[in-house]
Formats: sequence, C-alpha cells, structure tokens
Amino acid sequence: MKIIFTNGCFDILHPAHIEMLKYAKSLGDTLVVGIDSDERVKEKKGKLRPINSSEDRKQMLLAIRYVDEVYVFDDDKQLKSLVKKFEPDIMIVGSDWMKKPVIGSEYAKEVKFFERIPKYSTSKTIESITNR
Repeated sequence: MKIIFTNGCFDILHPAHIEMLKYAKSLGDTLVVGIDSDERVKEKKGKLRPINSSEDRKQMLLAIRYVDEVYVFDDDKQLKSLVKKFEPDIMIVGSDWMKKPVIGSEYAKEVKFFERIPKYSTSKTIESITNR
C-alpha cells in the first residue's frame, strides 16, 4: 500500500485544493491529510482566521473522495510526529516551499511539489468577500 501525505490549513476550500488532493491521491492508495489547529492558523494567518474550525475543516476534507484520513496538529513537533507515524511514500508540498525546509520530509521516501494555481487562494477568497 502506497501512502501519500500532505498538510495545510484548508480553511476555505477552493478548486486548487481539490486539484492538489486529486493529484496527491493519484500517486498512491491512501491519502493522509494533516491540518493546522485553529490556534496554529491564527498564529500563522492572523487573529481573524481561521474562518472554519478545525473540526469543520476536517469534516469537509473527509467528505472529499480523494481524502482517506485527516489529523489535526498544533505545532511543528506534532506535524513531524505525524509524518513519522505514517512514513509516507510521497509527501506533497505546495511549490512555494520548494527552496525551504519541509517539516517532516526526512520521514518521507520522496517529496513532490504541487504547482500552486495562482488564480486561487483562501486569502484572495476572503478579500473578495470583504470587498463586496
């Protein structure tokens, strides 16, 4: 069985998230997704985030046919432990991380980068809603 791992906030789902999850699932049998806890999102994205709670984000991701398992993590140490637990065959990371250290990557057999789709981002979606 080939395990694929990816992680992120997944605060407001958009087509780029779906494309990335679809791509990730196409590479293996089981897709495990790690999501940032509410506190971690707030810390990284600002006090007005997340829009959706970690429990809501988890439920939405589990409803997507490409996703098999979802786990919430609070910090870098927990993320690293999560990757270590699964020792994925492939870890999928957004292309904006290409020249940066990827937490937990030492426990994955391979790291692949998914090219971001510039048209979509949660920040742009929130901006679009607030500017109406």
